[in-house]
Amino acid sequence: MSFNDFESAIAWGEPKQQPGDIVKDAIRKEQVLKEITAAQGDLQALVARVHGVQADVDKLSAGNSTLQMYIDNLTMQMAKRK
Repeated sequence: MSFNDFESAIAWGEPKQQPGDIVKDAIRKEQVLKEITAAQGDLQALVARVHGVQADVDKLSAGNSTLQMYIDNLTMQMAKRK
């Protein structure tokens, strides 16, 4: 390996790219970008679902608090009657 070959290398240990490698790399990059886009869509759907479930949980928690207050008031009324 001559000094000139060493300077023209992109990075140490990286082989020189052949013309066909550029096409393969472009195709692979396109596939990776499609996979990333699909994963982002899936993530957005999951986040929307989490927000929906959180709203349901908040609604149920508020309902439970109201019921607990009602039970506590009834318990105090029953204790006063005795």
